[in-house]
Amino acid sequence: MSDYKIKQLQKRVSNGGLSRREFMQAATMLGFAATASSLYSTAAYATPKKGGVYRVGLGSANTGDNMDSGTNSDVYMINMAQGAVRNCVVEVNAHGKAVPELAESLEPSADAATWVVKLRQGVEFHSGKTMDADDIIASLEHHRGEKAESAAKSVAESMGKIKKDGPNTLIFELDGGNADFPFLLSDYHITIGPADKEGKVDWLSGDGTGPYSIKEFEPGVRSHLIRNPNYFKSDEGNFDEVQITAINDDAARMNAMATGQVDAIARCDLKTVDLLAKKPGIKVLQTAGTKHYTFPMDVRQAPFNDNNVRMALKLGMDREMFVKTVLRGYGSLGNDHPISSSQDYFASDLPQRAYDPEKAKWHLKQAGLSSLDVELSSSDGAFPGAVDAAQIYAETLKPIGVNLTVKRASPDGYWSNTWMKVPWSASYWSGRPTADWMFTIGYAAGGNWTETFWNNARFEELLVAGRAELDEAKRSAIYMEMQSICSDEGGAVIPCFANNVDAVSDKLGMPDKLGGNFELDGARSIARWWFI
Repeated sequence: MSDYKIKQLQKRVSNGGLSRREFMQAATMLGFAATASSLYSTAAYATPKKGGVYRVGLGSANTGDNMDSGTNSDVYMINMAQGAVRNCVVEVNAHGKAVPELAESLEPSADAATWVVKLRQGVEFHSGKTMDADDIIASLEHHRGEKAESAAKSVAESMGKIKKDGPNTLIFELDGGNADFPFLLSDYHITIGPADKEGKVDWLSGDGTGPYSIKEFEPGVRSHLIRNPNYFKSDEGNFDEVQITAINDDAARMNAMATGQVDAIARCDLKTVDLLAKKPGIKVLQTAGTKHYTFPMDVRQAPFNDNNVRMALKLGMDREMFVKTVLRGYGSLGNDHPISSSQDYFASDLPQRAYDPEKAKWHLKQAGLSSLDVELSSSDGAFPGAVDAAQIYAETLKPIGVNLTVKRASPDGYWSNTWMKVPWSASYWSGRPTADWMFTIGYAAGGNWTETFWNNARFEELLVAGRAELDEAKRSAIYMEMQSICSDEGGAVIPCFANNVDAVSDKLGMPDKLGGNFELDGARSIARWWFI
């Protein structure tokens, strides 16, 4: 390939305009190594400055939080662990592309069943240890095996056999082809720590390769981070210090921003965000991505084991009202499957489900019911406005004959004490950048995050086939069918895709393009931003 063509590909990548098909074609022609190092080296970032203390207010903090990223599940720890203290082998950039992070390059075999990963050399942990292949293997193995309790267990186990070829090269031998494999190495649970002589990682020490090291960490309260002077990305890690304050209450978080106690907050209260935006010195940021709110049902338990009941509850959700009232317009309609309109393979031809009380009644009748009493556990710890959303849902279900009782759950420990512990609850997903990844961790039978405990034979067959299929047209058809199955037979009511709505000081500098996969620039504001 000529230098001219490479430069054209570079330009299109930096503008976010290279499709997955073109990316794989480039990987085939150049080798993934050249693609990784050449295509992504010219991303357009403004020139950052060093210095200052960045103060962030984040919710979803718990006293049980720790630096084992396999247990991390929400905004506070994602921003701290992956976004500041540690790195992954691969990262998802602001354009939603998988690019090398601790890796230098990734090269696939012709069938994408074997991947050779070459690591950056000279990367140091905060403790001074130089990173090598043993650290990557130990970190990945932490999430695998019968005794593993990591939320990324299913993802890590799909990586197949892992072996090293020298200190800086890894070979992954998958059970089948997976063109999306690089994305798996970006999972925020699978951060990299230093291996000891026994091949284990002391996760609770907090040691990492990231732009900041931990000076103080009081779980559920606050964190104090110090800039890593040896960080391998010269344009990141710009603040001298970072102070993260746990502010779980929406109103308190908004007040902290309004009164200048913090420089940025994630997850604005949508009821009052317009007022906050009017205050001098404050900007409200909005990014669309893959985040979606859900109401998962345990399909093993009555009455949710009857798909007619599930369909009645889906048809009893007024999605337009949900987006208008709960999201205040900061989002879009969901269709009871987890793939957003911004993603590859989105099923645009699938009819949008609408509020239909008469059809819902018909499904109840097919289930042998004229009325139904159910309980839904909800908490604003699940997503902002979740309790109000559940109460609105209860009202729209009344004409169908469904008496929905909303049980308010405590936000502290919600994910360990309520979610997946009760038959029906409120939930949210930040989403994942690929259809395969989202389906694998949230919908595959036996997955540790399959929140509906669903098991659909056709879906499982398609999941395996889609992962290995390299023909784009065939792969697209597979994922379209999977979305249809989720929508019509799955156990989750998915009313919307929610935009990330954050507030920041106008004294902060940031790239022109912000990541939408998590709040605050893909949970990377600590690494990527600076003071003007």
